[in-house]
Amino acid sequence: MKYYAFFILIFLLGSKLSAQDKVEFSTKSDEVLETVFLSHNKLKDFSVGQTLNHLTDSVIKKNKPMLTSLLQYNSPVYFKENGLGMASSPSFRGTTASQTTVLWNGININSNFLGQTDFNTINTGGYDHINLRAGGGSLVYGSGAIGGTVHLNTALEFKDVFENDIYLNYGSFKTSDLRYKLKLASEKLSFQLGFAHNSSANDYKYQLREGKNTNGRYVNWAINTALGWKLNPKNQLYFYQEIYDGNRHFPVYYLTETPTKYKDFNTRNLLEWRSRFGDFSSNLKTAFWTENYKYFPNAATDFYTFGKAKNIVGKYDLNFKPNNDILLNAVLEHQHINGKGSDVQKENRDISSIGILFKHQLTEKIKYQAGIRQEIANYYGNPTLYSLGIEYEFSSFYTAKLSASKNFRRPTFNDLYWTNSGNPDLNAEKSHQIELGNQFHIKNWEFSLTGYFNNIKDMIHWLPSSNGIFQPFNEDHVQTYGGEFMLNWQKKINHHIFSLNSTYAYTISKNQKTKKQLIYVPYHKATFSGAYQIYNLTFDVQWMYNGEVYLNSDNNPNQILSDYMLTNLGISYDFGKNNTYEIGGRVMNIFNKAYENVRRYEMPGINYNFYINLKF
Repeated sequence: MKYYAFFILIFLLGSKLSAQDKVEFSTKSDEVLETVFLSHNKLKDFSVGQTLNHLTDSVIKKNKPMLTSLLQYNSPVYFKENGLGMASSPSFRGTTASQTTVLWNGININSNFLGQTDFNTINTGGYDHINLRAGGGSLVYGSGAIGGTVHLNTALEFKDVFENDIYLNYGSFKTSDLRYKLKLASEKLSFQLGFAHNSSANDYKYQLREGKNTNGRYVNWAINTALGWKLNPKNQLYFYQEIYDGNRHFPVYYLTETPTKYKDFNTRNLLEWRSRFGDFSSNLKTAFWTENYKYFPNAATDFYTFGKAKNIVGKYDLNFKPNNDILLNAVLEHQHINGKGSDVQKENRDISSIGILFKHQLTEKIKYQAGIRQEIANYYGNPTLYSLGIEYEFSSFYTAKLSASKNFRRPTFNDLYWTNSGNPDLNAEKSHQIELGNQFHIKNWEFSLTGYFNNIKDMIHWLPSSNGIFQPFNEDHVQTYGGEFMLNWQKKINHHIFSLNSTYAYTISKNQKTKKQLIYVPYHKATFSGAYQIYNLTFDVQWMYNGEVYLNSDNNPNQILSDYMLTNLGISYDFGKNNTYEIGGRVMNIFNKAYENVRRYEMPGINYNFYINLKF
């Protein structure tokens, strides 16, 4: 019952102290609140010393609909994908998948069972902004934000808008992608509806051996809705909802293997009240989200194992901004989780936290931020977290950035409660990290160089216990360090528009006991994308390089996955003038490269798709 009391408390606080995250304040009583989504604002406000990567709508549509494909070609993040469209897990700066946090409109949606998000269950068609922040973020975003954070946001605006966006795509292996988005708004109300459907027979031929991808078909759909209501110039209410339903058949390596399949059904609901009062602003969020999975060890039968969890989150942000140079933010959060499954008895978890963040524009060229957060729970050690960041603008050409932080990841339901194997005495994984960034601007060029060091202790590893049963222990000590490079360039000459984007990551991720590189962490990853537009005709190219990865912890040179390079080409033409009536096509893996991303899961060779995009 105590989490209900928490919601009542923060509701009463919100009724007395009204406000919103950072806005530019004015003495005019009729000034309207900013319409940019709050969590996107907070991401910008409290990322001093760190690098942000914003992916535009045009970049999102050039990629296949799931989040994996988008980030593979447009970020330094490495992905381990068990076949096209199958289970997908990221490695952000050499960390594990559970050390990357995914946030939906500011709410952490990592699985309570595995501690991570499957990036092939996130359809990008429902979001207006997708952002990446490299490095630690647990002070602001909680458990798992050790390697980096991915932000999925919906933006509502209060102005007269009526807009339809239809995207139809069909390609090789009977792959179809349908996305529809409606935006309807006035000065008082704002509404969005998004629908996305993605399916494929996924029966591509193998190149490294005889046969084709058997039992690899998948289908998924997602519905996103958002509603905003401006009560008055100082108060706004928002409601966001998402429903995702997916069904995947896992590929078999030998035809004698039993085909399996996996079903996901996830729902997310968020009610938000933003308001302001003088120099104060506040944001009150109440979220309810669920995760449900079913695994069928034999796809032809109705028998399955399952896991399901219900999450209730209450979060209250109170900001104080006495002038344009100072921002003080206090955050109170509570989460109640109810989970159970075939191998996890019904369990409840209550987790609270309180945090203070401070940002100061010291001079025109220097700004810094500092913060502290205390976790409050009856297990995993209740870590105290901190974050420091500073930026110095030496000139319009060069800005230096420095940040340091302590971050954590709490044990999952599987770690703590797995039947006959869970370990209730686990501590949280803890990380201390530091990074130095260099950002450069030269006319139409923008590029950055970042070096980082991350020391992760008490990493949870499943090992055989004295009775021979595998159990999780705080066993591993890992250090990751390396460098990242990002480049952006855009130039318009008369009717010609050129753009280039590139990333490169060099990553060392070593177990400190063995001094060996972690498995499935490449030393090198690079991406490049370029586009040329003349009038309404556009050509674009995507290129990605993944270095070789080790398949075992001994780094046996005979047990590696080879490096590979992939190239995609696209062409499109827009017949519209005031509206968008675009047709286009893409050729993926144009050089027909044979490769595996995970051992035994071969990926497709050359393949094609064609699309129509209508926006009116």
